[in-house]
Amino acid sequence: MSSSANPPASSRCGFVAIVGRPNVGKSTLLNALIGAKVSIVSRKAQTTRHRIHGVFTRGAEQFVFVDTPGFQSRHGGAMNRMMNRVVTQALADVDVVVHVVEAGKWSEGDANLLPLLPSRARRILAVNKTDLLKDRDALFPYVARIAALHPYDAVVPVSAAKSRQLDHLLDEIAKGLPEGEPMFEEDTLTDRPVRFIAGELIREKIFRLVGDELPYGSTVVIEQWEEKPRLVRIAACVIVDRDSHRPILLGAGGERMKRIASEARQDIAKLIDTPVHLEIYVKVRKGWAERESALRDLGYE
Repeated sequence: MSSSANPPASSRCGFVAIVGRPNVGKSTLLNALIGAKVSIVSRKAQTTRHRIHGVFTRGAEQFVFVDTPGFQSRHGGAMNRMMNRVVTQALADVDVVVHVVEAGKWSEGDANLLPLLPSRARRILAVNKTDLLKDRDALFPYVARIAALHPYDAVVPVSAAKSRQLDHLLDEIAKGLPEGEPMFEEDTLTDRPVRFIAGELIREKIFRLVGDELPYGSTVVIEQWEEKPRLVRIAACVIVDRDSHRPILLGAGGERMKRIASEARQDIAKLIDTPVHLEIYVKVRKGWAERESALRDLGYE
């Protein structure tokens, strides 16, 4: 008796927004899901400023993740208005929304996102940082309280930092992906150019190494990218909005900037698998973060 082969599974591909208030671990979750660092991470809130697309292909399924800035409801200003627009625009065009919250914590910032979650998309509550929860028994009543506020299609407790329950989360996301051919090659990790990711890696080091001494008035522009046979030469400019920020970035004898450049160079070399020569200098452009025209000139959406 002959047996017929199983028909091939139909391809699925769709957009998945990762949203949440600042500092709940959205970028860490994105990087963990796709298995590579495409979005920068720091302990400071509001690290992500752009809409980042991360791509993960699993068999016949392709997930196009959109990592968004943390939705900001307490502070105004051109930068925060721009970042909030990025969030609302991302939500308008996706098939699945993953609303990330921190286990055991619920705030006004979390609640303010609920009206923005589109009803036509599959909505998943990802309860992150479960590895930090001291009382595991408190998780169920915490989730029940949130579920009473909003009709999620699924709830998945995860730990992005420890890569726990991520396959379960992907399974739930996949249920909302529409049938369709993949948009990207199987080995694609992001639609952002490598120059953009390099600039973000430098900005991550500034966030991590300068700490709270430097406010959010800094950004990075890659001004030169020269590819040689066995070396990539990069010149980057850190733009700050006050003269007083320049010595903070440089540090005593320029030591802080040397460390920023050294750590960024190592990350960029790992990203492109090529030795890197990196030069970073600092330029003052007063008030750039408060002018929408300046934000557009610097590549913000």
